[in-house]
Amino acid sequence: MFDTLSDRLSATFKSLRGKGRLSEQDIDSAAREIRIALLEADVALPVVRAFIKNVKERSLGAEVSKALNPSQQVIKIVNDELISILGGETRRLRFAKTAPTVIMLAGLQGAGKTTLAGKLGLWLKSQGHSPLLVACDLQRPNAVNQLSVVADRAGVAFYGPQPGNGVGDPVQVAKDSIEHARTKLYDVVIVDTAGRLGIDQELMQQAADIRDAVSPDEIMFVVDAMIGQDAVNTAEAFRDGVGFDGVVLSKLDGDARGGAALSIAHVTGKQIMFASNGEKLDDFDAFHPDRMASRILGMGDMLSLIEKAQQTFDEDEAAKMASKLASKKGQEFTLDDFLAQMEQVRKMGSISKLLGMLPGMAQMKEQINNIDEKDVDRTAAIIKSMTPGERQDPTIINGSRRARIAKGSGVEVSAVKGLVERFFEARKMMSRMAQGGGLPGMPGMPGMGGGPGRQKKQAKQAKGKRKSGNPMKRKAEEQAAAERRDQAQQGGAFGLPAPGQTPKDFELPDEFKKFMS
Repeated sequence: MFDTLSDRLSATFKSLRGKGRLSEQDIDSAAREIRIALLEADVALPVVRAFIKNVKERSLGAEVSKALNPSQQVIKIVNDELISILGGETRRLRFAKTAPTVIMLAGLQGAGKTTLAGKLGLWLKSQGHSPLLVACDLQRPNAVNQLSVVADRAGVAFYGPQPGNGVGDPVQVAKDSIEHARTKLYDVVIVDTAGRLGIDQELMQQAADIRDAVSPDEIMFVVDAMIGQDAVNTAEAFRDGVGFDGVVLSKLDGDARGGAALSIAHVTGKQIMFASNGEKLDDFDAFHPDRMASRILGMGDMLSLIEKAQQTFDEDEAAKMASKLASKKGQEFTLDDFLAQMEQVRKMGSISKLLGMLPGMAQMKEQINNIDEKDVDRTAAIIKSMTPGERQDPTIINGSRRARIAKGSGVEVSAVKGLVERFFEARKMMSRMAQGGGLPGMPGMPGMGGGPGRQKKQAKQAKGKRKSGNPMKRKAEEQAAAERRDQAQQGGAFGLPAPGQTPKDFELPDEFKKFMS
């Protein structure tokens, strides 16, 4: 959704890089480009004006003029202001002191309230709660049945005593659901209300009546992130007519301009709490303004990626895999292990989305978008078409075995050969990294062990060091070496006492004190 905005901002920052000092003209030019980028992204005009004003004021101040890298400082200022207009800090869900906590969903028809109720229920269930979905949308055809199906898929409880399709009193259903939750010991009640194609008095009155009947702890306004500036107008109407505590963005995975998402928190004064970014029930998470700003600026979102990995991967399994890779040349790591790891990664979500969270991947946007998610399935099919012995020791796979595996998995023989070759290369690389040797063909990193070839070369050079043929020069070299040995025995480097020989009244020299301060 923010691809166009990200591209424009990246181009603007690129023009600033390499300049040791930014003039007022440079900052004005950058601010103009940022303004155009925000307006093209459909951000509300008052938000754009406030954003540009703050960026220019801070960029023209001492904050940038005294910075060692002015362009990086401007990027930091833009990042800070993006976080500010997105709501600042992450807004957490408020729970009632006495269960059940009541959450009311409001919004226009088609915003995705019913599906989002199931997503929120599944998310709360993963947090250790026992939610109850309540069907109070009795106007839209099959709305009650849809919520029932969504609740069943999410594995959470459902309450819908009225058939809907224009039959039943939504206010009474909402009121009765609270007592039902107390009886059945559900600690969170999610009330799905009716919507309209536009704001009208009947919609507002019904939402207000349900609000008064259940006294919700949180009223969440669900807004379609793809509808543009009308989302802001609708949010303001709901805020004034019914009131809400937080915003939930749906359809954030769309390709429309995402200005509504950037505008709504600033205009309404209510923070974005959750975001739905896919069709699956688990494509839903808490909204973090700092992480979203980082994504917009093409700096990735490593924290969200780490959280997904922690939720998906088992620590004991991960330790077991690491020990296999650390074995001699990683021989214990088999195709079965490779398949298990691949399936774990697949559980984290779309490969292209995961790659998009890595820093610097904005420059490879086209390649990421062209990734075929079915490649993972084809690889799994090839491995599953092998016998247990072949998975344990792929070296036994000869021509006839490759033909059989290809036939069983529905691929070409070359695909089977390529997979086995790639597996050996990947195992070698991962084993090398697990043993602290760095990547093959690259010099070792500090603290990770250098490449063996590099260490041998350095040792050979040290061994072959020659003494000067000039007697006077050789004598001077030997004298300097003797002085260094004496210093090593009596004290440490830079004239400091050696470890264990530090006197009680020892003090650092003034030059070091000044440096350390």
